[in-house]
Parts: sequence; C-alpha cells; structure tokens
Amino acid sequence: MYKILKKEILSQDIEKMVIEAPYIAKKCQPGQFVMVMVEEDGERIPLTIADYDRSENSVTIIYQVVGYTTKLLSQKLEGQTISSIAGPLGQPAHMKKVKRVLGIGGGVGAAPLYPQIKKLTEMGTACDIIIGSRTEEMMILHEEFGEIAENIYFATNDGSKGKKGFVTDVLKELISQGGKYDEVIAIGPLVMMKSVVEITKELNIPTSVSLNPIMIDGTGMCGGCRVTIGQETKFACVDGPDFDGFLVDFEELMRRQTMYMPEEAEHRCRLGI
Repeated sequence: MYKILKKEILSQDIEKMVIEAPYIAKKCQPGQFVMVMVEEDGERIPLTIADYDRSENSVTIIYQVVGYTTKLLSQKLEGQTISSIAGPLGQPAHMKKVKRVLGIGGGVGAAPLYPQIKKLTEMGTACDIIIGSRTEEMMILHEEFGEIAENIYFATNDGSKGKKGFVTDVLKELISQGGKYDEVIAIGPLVMMKSVVEITKELNIPTSVSLNPIMIDGTGMCGGCRVTIGQETKFACVDGPDFDGFLVDFEELMRRQTMYMPEEAEHRCRLGI
C-alpha cells in the first residue's frame, strides 16, 4: 500500500498527489511514468511522474479527473493509501546540457514537462517556457515553472491569461523576434505537438515530444501504443514515451486515436462510484 502524503486541487478537475514510494523515488528519472491501481481489483492506468523527492521517498503525480479510475483516485484523501504503484517505467528523457531550451506544455502536458525543465536547469541549461490551456483557471504549475525558467509565456483559448490563441502563436512570435533555441520540448495533446513540430522542423530546431497520451497497459503487451517512428514500429510505453518529434508519424497516430470517436460519443458509462 502506498500512502498519500499530500493532495492538492490545482484547477478544475486537475489534482496533484505526493505519494510515499521509496523504491520508485530512488530510481526514477524525468520522462518516466508509473502504473497506478487505486483498489486491489481495480484498473491500472499510466500516469507520468511529475516530480520526485529522493530524500522524502516520494513521487508526485498529476491527473485529470475524466474517467472511472481517476474519479476513484480523486476520492482518496491525505493519509489514505493506494493499492499499487508500479514503476518507474518507460525510458528516461534524453537530456544534455545545451545553451537554451524552450519547453512547451499544453494542458496537463505541463506536468511531465516540469521534471525535464527542472533537471535541465540543474544541469546549467537556460530554459524558457510556454504554457497553454483553455482558460487561466485550468492552467497548472505556472508558479513552479516561474521559479526555474528564465522567461515564461502564456496562451489561453479565451485570452484570460497571456496571449489569446495557441502555444504555437507564442512560438512563432518568439522565433520572429529573434529567439534562438538549441532544442524544443513539447508535451501536450497530439494536435498541439504536431503543430509545434511543423514549425520547428522547418527551422531545424531539434524537438522532443512525449507520446504518453496513447499508452494503456504500460508494458508493451497490449500493443495499443504502437507508433511509427522513422518508418519503424515502436511502443510508446517501453521505447518512449519521449521521441524525436521529426520522426513521429502524427497523421497515422491521430487517425488511430480518433478511430472510435463515434462509438465514444454514443457511450454512456454505467459504472457507479
């Protein structure tokens, strides 16, 4: 059993938990994730490690309450326990010290971006950040990023914070104003990452993306997270989740992600909590 040390509501339907998990905290690296099972006979879901504290023996997860299991998780309180957490899983993000990196986080994608930017700043890399969300209320971790980033920019769909529009609008502005970056790290919805890569590829700015949104069982056994990377079949959970954005076949990936949208629109969950 894994004890919940802290719980915090970050925004509408987005929550943060700090969980006592000494063996995971000892080994985990930025970019990796855990499989969480709230109850002993429950569903296993992949959640990115948003932070870790080796001295406290804890890992931090951030999740959006959207389905049955995350609703169960949301009902847990500080001091209570979670049945199982397996990890760290996946490959650590490939990070090296460069002069300047631009991190782009869309929605809950800001959570897996944070440990990478934190590690890069510790390595001596200057980092700028763009955070995007639908509204200011739904924006997360901007204070934490503000403590480590040299510059931070915002984009919201409704214009309630920063630029009204998308993170790509801010990216284009920074580039047009002479911004120079050795690398871009983009984490968020597939369409956001695809749009970022379309811009950075033309400018030949190496870009890393995270394909955690398509993971299911986290071990490679289900095959649900197959993705074409440079004309080779990879599994997001065991080969990633971070990949070279220039090599990802986003068109294929987005077609697969929307394959069952008509059925999902008609489905009404009958599971009670």
